[in-house]
Amino acid sequence: MTLDQKIYQDVQKLPASFQEEILDFIRYLLMKAERQEAREWSSLSLSSAMSGMEDEEPLYTLADLKVVFG
Repeated sequence: MTLDQKIYQDVQKLPASFQEEILDFIRYLLMKAERQEAREWSSLSLSSAMSGMEDEEPLYTLADLKVVFG
């Protein structure tokens, strides 16, 4: 028996109110997974965009600052 079949069987044994709670929790987990995937893609995208920049010469130096905070 597969995992989804086991889950289905167990959920069928619960009262409707608990089944609704399970559905809410599943939706929460799906939303959480989507946010995590979006963060991972965002991080990957930023890493890709910034790759190679560490070898570039800086455009500005400390001498270019008008006010120095320290």
